[in-house]
Order: sequence, then structure tokens, then C-alpha cells
Amino acid sequence: MKIQEFCDMKKFNDIMVQWGKATGLATVAVGSDGEYISDCINFTDFCIKYTRGNEEGCRRCVRNDQEGEGVYECHAGLMDFGIPLTLSDGTVLGSVIGGQVLPQNPDEEKFREYARELGIDEDKYITALKDVSVKTREEIEASAHMLGDALNMYIRSCYSESTNGRLLEKMTGGIRDAAEQIENINEINNKISGFGGRQKILALNASIEAARAGEAGRGFAVVAQEVQNLASDMSASAAAINNELKKLTATIGSLTE
Repeated sequence: MKIQEFCDMKKFNDIMVQWGKATGLATVAVGSDGEYISDCINFTDFCIKYTRGNEEGCRRCVRNDQEGEGVYECHAGLMDFGIPLTLSDGTVLGSVIGGQVLPQNPDEEKFREYARELGIDEDKYITALKDVSVKTREEIEASAHMLGDALNMYIRSCYSESTNGRLLEKMTGGIRDAAEQIENINEINNKISGFGGRQKILALNASIEAARAGEAGRGFAVVAQEVQNLASDMSASAAAINNELKKLTATIGSLTE
């Protein structure tokens, strides 16, 4: 299951954009397959151009993205976060990751050493580092969880709306099918009622003929009477069924509306 299957991704992305404007933190959402499902917001040159632009730096970043949970310090010395995107039953659909901020003013020599380790131009790396925001860990945690909560509420709301829509469509289809079946039953019941009426006429004619036959027709008269009783019972049952079907049809009609 993918978030894109039931969420309006423009609204999803708008939540992230507005959050990015409010906090200044970098963020991006990824699906369960690790593919980006949103814009990359507030990404810094320090992270994207230099650290991830370096083969070994990128490998370490990817590992951090996969393993990082909550708020954590990345391999390059910045604070990042990873918040799972889930349904109410705990199904994980992806995650929102980001951060790219410093928890305190940086020790430049430490970052120069890291640049040398990765083979990145030190001066350019330090220049890019100076554009990275400084925020306390508490600020980062509060901002990260706020974004996670907002996105998860939106995802779960969209999923519920989508699921309820499918259920309603299925129920409506079932009601339509039931209405058609009731119509068919009505037709069959009307035929049964017609059969009962004709049986009454046949039984009456048989009784008349039996009376004309006198003593010889007595046994046949008994049979004719039973047939007439059966026909009456059949008509009564058909009328009762028809009455109940009318009630059921009215109920289904109100559900359809």
C-alpha cells in the first residue's frame, strides 16, 4: 500500500512546505520503498551538494536515513530526524526525514577533519557549514514530532475517507442488487398468485362436474375441495409475501436515497 494511492499529495506536500517555512528545517517524505514522495524542502548545500555529493558521504547518509529514528546526530555532525508515517493499526507506509541543523555552534576544526576524511574541499565545506541553522535539540524534537503528527493525522484521515468511500460504494451496489432481486421475486410471486387463481377456477369446475356425476363423483369432489383449499392457501401466502416484499422494497428505497 502506498500513501499516493489514497492521499491528495499536493495537500500532503503543502503541509511540509508550510512546516518548512515555519521552522527553517529541511525535510522530505519517503515511501516504504525508500523513494521520495514529496519535494525536498530547505535542503542545505552542506548536506546535498557536499556531503551527499561525495560517494562515501552519500553512502553514510543513506545508512543514517534507513537506521535513524526520532532525533539523532548524523555521521556529519548535524542533527537529523526520522518519524514513521503509519496508519492507525501501526502499518508503516514510509517516513518523514530531515533536520540538517546544528545543535550548537560548530567546532570548525572538527568539520575540516571530516572534510579531509571524505576528500571534500575544506574551505567550501566550512563556507556551506556557516549557512546551516543552529537550533537546540529540544526545538528540533518539538518541530519533528509536530510534523510527524500533522502528516500522520492527514494520512489516517485520507485513508478512512477512502475506505469508507469504498465501503459505501460496495453497500450501495449491494442495495441495488437486492432491489433487482426483490423485483424478480415480485414477478415470481405474482405468477404464483396467478396460478392460485386459476387453480381455484379449475377446482370449482371440478366440483361442479363432480356434483353432476352424483354418487360416482363423490370421491372426486373431495379431491376438488382439497385442491380448492390448497389454491386458497397459495393465494393467501402469495399475498402475505407480497406485503412483506413491499415493506422490504420501501426500506431498501430509503437506504438508496
